[in-house]
Amino acid sequence: MSNEPPSPVSSPLSYLELVKICDNFRLPPNYGSTDVFQKSSDTNSFVPWTLSQAPGSPAVGLLRLDVVDLLRKEKPGTWVIPEPPQAGYRVSFDASVNTPKKRNAVLKELCERWRDTGAFPASIGPRKWRSEMYPVYRNPFGVHDYYPENDSDEGLGNYAFEMERAACALFGVVTYGIHMTIYEGIASSPQVKFWIPTRAKTKQTWPSWLDNSVAGGIPSGMPVFESLVKECEEEASMEADFVRNHAKPVGTISYFFRNKMHFLQPEVEYNYDLGIPHNTPFQPRPSDGEVESFDLLSLDEVKTKMRQGIFKPNCASVLIDFFVRHGHLTPDDEPDYMEIITRLHGRFEYERWCQ
Repeated sequence: MSNEPPSPVSSPLSYLELVKICDNFRLPPNYGSTDVFQKSSDTNSFVPWTLSQAPGSPAVGLLRLDVVDLLRKEKPGTWVIPEPPQAGYRVSFDASVNTPKKRNAVLKELCERWRDTGAFPASIGPRKWRSEMYPVYRNPFGVHDYYPENDSDEGLGNYAFEMERAACALFGVVTYGIHMTIYEGIASSPQVKFWIPTRAKTKQTWPSWLDNSVAGGIPSGMPVFESLVKECEEEASMEADFVRNHAKPVGTISYFFRNKMHFLQPEVEYNYDLGIPHNTPFQPRPSDGEVESFDLLSLDEVKTKMRQGIFKPNCASVLIDFFVRHGHLTPDDEPDYMEIITRLHGRFEYERWCQ
């Protein structure tokens, strides 16, 4: 996360370097051992957050030790934090907090109180608060279902609970978004052009950086494609029918990102392409104040600005994925091709979260 406008780098970044800026974290070798608890100020140590202490309970997040220390001060009956640390250590909800409705209530009260009392103000202070709920799933790679008011865990699907968007990094949960690349011309042609927005100077994160044509988070309860339609209307003044008729799903990217405050933001981005039909007038227009302007840039201009490091990091990765899919980046002209491909589709070492 960055709150400063971009400054071009002194020498061009490689495509692999761009991917590494976004996919910049791996769990340390001592993850899961008791020696990670020696210093609560160690921002490189994390412990798993599970739904319960029962064996096999799914991991839903990764907590830094200072967050664990703050949870330890919460009233009894909401959290279980074993003492002393032991092998297989994990933080979980109390056994009584065992349904989506109850988890939602606990997290709502906790996050709003931390906001109001100044805990982690750079992450969830009043200026950072988004008033938008993000879903958390039992299986981060599973179905996006939704049961916010359900008061039973029996027979439920993948939905576990939801929480304030700004707080997700504090708890290291997997988040989800949509990104769409809008282009004019033939996608595989060197003459293809891209509609590139500049983020507003007033954005809470990454102000004035370059972005993908349309991008945004997927809020709780909203299907992936409907999230795209909503963002197109809000960010680019695009009619819903035009988006529904021309946007094409093209896969995902996923990356393990640690922000500048050393909190984890593992993310999945659902990607779409939208080619403007030939001889169709098109001009995206800022609508909700999140975009400063849109510019139609050539392929070479986009590549140059990417390598200057002035695109928001995950947006550069989405564009690199576009270049791979449409033949602008090939194994014959890119020596790091295989590492780029594999790092664009990571699993956050999820199998290690509860090892």
